[in-house]
Amino acid sequence: MSAERTRVAEFRRALGLTTLIDVHTHFMPKQVLDKVWAYFDAAGPLIGRPWPITYRLDEDARVATLRGFGVSAFTSMLYPHKPAMAAWLNAWSREFAARTPDCLHTATFFAEPDAAKYVREAIDAGAVVFKAHVQVGGWDPTDPLLDDVWGTLADAGVPVVAHCGSGPVPGAHTGPEPIARVLARHPRLALIVAHMGMPEYGAFLDLAERYPRVHLDTTMAFTEFVEAAAPFPPADRPRLLDAADRILWGSDFPNIPYGYADALAALTRVDLGDDWLRAVCHDNAARLFGLAGGLSDGPRAHP
Repeated sequence: MSAERTRVAEFRRALGLTTLIDVHTHFMPKQVLDKVWAYFDAAGPLIGRPWPITYRLDEDARVATLRGFGVSAFTSMLYPHKPAMAAWLNAWSREFAARTPDCLHTATFFAEPDAAKYVREAIDAGAVVFKAHVQVGGWDPTDPLLDDVWGTLADAGVPVVAHCGSGPVPGAHTGPEPIARVLARHPRLALIVAHMGMPEYGAFLDLAERYPRVHLDTTMAFTEFVEAAAPFPPADRPRLLDAADRILWGSDFPNIPYGYADALAALTRVDLGDDWLRAVCHDNAARLFGLAGGLSDGPRAHP
């Protein structure tokens, strides 16, 4: 692990970054995470391929690992797979954020009658980011039960990280069309498209061009693991410069089948320059979440 910390530190040093901000990391109750890991171990139907967990550590060790990498802010992306689960997860994440001050207080929801109520309660309790997992939840983003949820998030300006692309395996309501209908109704929604919208990268970049509050996170994109199955189109790489102020570093830690430093190295292979990397790995998230410490000392990316 010390060698990997050195690699990450060298990445930061080369960019003049004191810290990284990771908007896509997973912390959840142990019994839930154990089931998630078991699903990955079995290469379940939503995974579709062998997927070893690199950071199979206890909670304290996972937090320490991120801090050792110089990550100054991270999330606790958690999500329900059935009704009557989200409010309980939100209670857990509220307590986790209270005892983990570098964690951005995260909450979630499911398409169910009381969703708007507990989403409002989570925001009032200090949640600054939400996780929506369309693939795992199996719900339709345009479900009327969620209209007040999207509206509340848009009005509050609270970002929501949504796994709405069809990777690694398509779901009943994944792909750009359902979430595009949500954005048409709630154009001020601060949507962060997880995994760059893999594999429908271009269509989600279209949404970012159309809606100024749509962001994309880099989670797993550009890595050898993903490029083998869902390569990012070379023709769309220049568009990543156009969206340079709305792309955010995300790792999927701890549920990644490679090292943290390998994921950062994949970003350098995109070859869009140091300004772009600084913006993606720190400055954009610092601006979006209004984090203390502000922007990095390096030159700014200019979209």
